[in-house]
Amino acid sequence: MIFEYSARTRSGETRAGTIKAKNREEAVKSLREQGLILTSLREKKSTGMFGGKVKDKDLAIFTKQFSVMIDAGLPLVQCLDILASQQENKYFANVLEHVRNDVEQGSTLADAMRKHPKVFDDLYTNMIAAGEAGGILDVIMQRLSIYIEKAYKLKSSFKSAMTYPITVITIAFLIVALILWKVIPAFASMFAGLGAELPLPTRIVIKLSHFVVRFGWLIILFLILFFYGMKKFYQTETGRRLMDGMLLKLPILGIIFKKIAVARFSRTLATLFSSGVSILEGLMITARTSGNKIIEDALMEARQQVEQGKTIADPLKDSGVFPPMVVQMIGVGEQTGALDTMLSKIADFYEDEVDQAVSQLMSLLEPVMIVVLGGLVGGIVVAMYLPIFTLIKHIK
Repeated sequence: MIFEYSARTRSGETRAGTIKAKNREEAVKSLREQGLILTSLREKKSTGMFGGKVKDKDLAIFTKQFSVMIDAGLPLVQCLDILASQQENKYFANVLEHVRNDVEQGSTLADAMRKHPKVFDDLYTNMIAAGEAGGILDVIMQRLSIYIEKAYKLKSSFKSAMTYPITVITIAFLIVALILWKVIPAFASMFAGLGAELPLPTRIVIKLSHFVVRFGWLIILFLILFFYGMKKFYQTETGRRLMDGMLLKLPILGIIFKKIAVARFSRTLATLFSSGVSILEGLMITARTSGNKIIEDALMEARQQVEQGKTIADPLKDSGVFPPMVVQMIGVGEQTGALDTMLSKIADFYEDEVDQAVSQLMSLLEPVMIVVLGGLVGGIVVAMYLPIFTLIKHIK
């Protein structure tokens, strides 16, 4: 870390400059050893503060270590100082140093973390605020670390469900494009020299090859513009609602997406509610972090109903998004006063369901993708060898 300082020498001369140190204390110690009397010391602003990223895994480890340190009775400032010095992620280390400085100057931990929304979201900071207010920050930290780990596992399941088919389809597309662009023209030139009439499959493949060679750059440009347009459209309110709704209705994948959404909603709301966050605030945070506009709309509608004195279960049932079993269990939780426990059970059940569904999807997709890829490449190869077989018959 680099610190900017201004100081006076023992003779009264003013000095200013920068010093590199692991933390603030080491910088102060080093300057004092040089016989300087500090007048100000601050961390030098780094452009890395604006371009970094903190992985869920790193955040989960930080949260767990923080909870252990607080439970052991270490002061907040010391905890943050130790954790910042241990961070390999320079961006995260800088963020923690800023949080430590704010706490040292009298800010609450939650308020200090709110200044860094890219690292600590609404869910995180609201739970920290609830923990500070209730004097159970170590317990809240433990719940947060468990929540982040489970959320990371759920996100990994989602990536697994999407990555494999997208990868195979992309590879298949590139292989077919390469064959049409480089291999087929050589065959087409050879067949043209023979002057024989070509079978229909061969003519189709050659025409496709001519199209790819002639308009390949247009195809690439179209794909780039298409995906860019889709990304921009998804950033709009209408686009998110339409595309998220389509995702939930997809065959096979739609069921997995719905289970992921239910598991995320249940786990998030259970964690918030059990940590002392109000039900209205909890529903708002859960809606914002749901990752699906349809789920978000349903939760915001439920929040409005709760604000008017109604239950959560009824508006969730009316939305048609949540499975009947989930709605019934939430209704029972509300009636018995054990909503957080019931939501945790729903989350456990649906997280297991997601794991099983993704495993089944992988076992189903693997042979299907192999057949499709083999069919495409094999079909092209057969189409190009058909004229050769015909010529061999004529020679005989």
